[in-house]
Amino acid sequence: MLVWRRWIFPILMLIVCGAVAAALVKLAFFPDQADAAAQVPGGTVSAPVVAVTTGDITDQLAIDGTIARDEAITVRSQVEGVITKVAVAQGQAVTAGQVLFTVKQTEPVKNIDVVAPEAGDLKTFELVKGQAVSLGADVATIIPARYHVVGTVDPVLLYRLVGAPTDAAVTIQGGPAPFTCTGLAVQVAEDGTTSVVCAVPGDQRVFAGLKASLSVNVGSATGALVIPVTAVKGGSGTGEVWIDDGSGAAPEKRTVSLGVTDGTMVQVTEGLAEGDSIREFVPGTTTGTEPQCYDDGAGGQYCEGPGANW
Repeated sequence: MLVWRRWIFPILMLIVCGAVAAALVKLAFFPDQADAAAQVPGGTVSAPVVAVTTGDITDQLAIDGTIARDEAITVRSQVEGVITKVAVAQGQAVTAGQVLFTVKQTEPVKNIDVVAPEAGDLKTFELVKGQAVSLGADVATIIPARYHVVGTVDPVLLYRLVGAPTDAAVTIQGGPAPFTCTGLAVQVAEDGTTSVVCAVPGDQRVFAGLKASLSVNVGSATGALVIPVTAVKGGSGTGEVWIDDGSGAAPEKRTVSLGVTDGTMVQVTEGLAEGDSIREFVPGTTTGTEPQCYDDGAGGQYCEGPGANW
């Protein structure tokens, strides 16, 4: 028994440990070539295609906006002389045609009233009795009792606003029933900020600072040829699509004429026919649906997740 404990059991343990170590070395540095070869991916990655279809499409923009007072206007003297009477004060609300001050004209001598050209609040007015005024001099500024809706838009939307109507539907949360604003126009500030603005009708009671929503119906088409906007390179009036018949041949680039878009689909007015098969995504862009594939260095490909550029 002493011999087993001193010699035989230790020798058996050494043999077992040696076998385990050899197996680990084999797995780490000499993997089975057949298994590695079996893991090489095969096949090809095909680009998704869609058929040109017909449908109804409406280009309607929803823009978040704010109610604001119109900018102040300048009142200029249309007479030269000396002020004999001041009828209002700075900060006062005035009505259209209300007398602001009276001037004694020098030639011919007579008193002439200078009136407010429209209703609003006197922002600046610092005239005093006995002061001389000259023809064309700035005498006051009035913030009109007029309002407008202004909303900031992404500059790329300016293409969709080309040819848009000059009115829009306005909705104010908690305010009056939806109404139509007029004179819709685009403004570009010096810093590049782009916005749309339209006038609030005078019979609507609104307040500066109220949040509003503008709905602009740019256009619509019924029974039109439509394709996904992701299939088009370009988008304002003309664009390019890639014809793909599914045969494996290289796609054919084709120029098309475009109409209205709802941001997801776009109308094709020339260049395609119903049933034509086109690439769903412009070649070279991220599709969001295809795997990203790489050469594995052994004649195959390795693909992972969506997002291929092809």
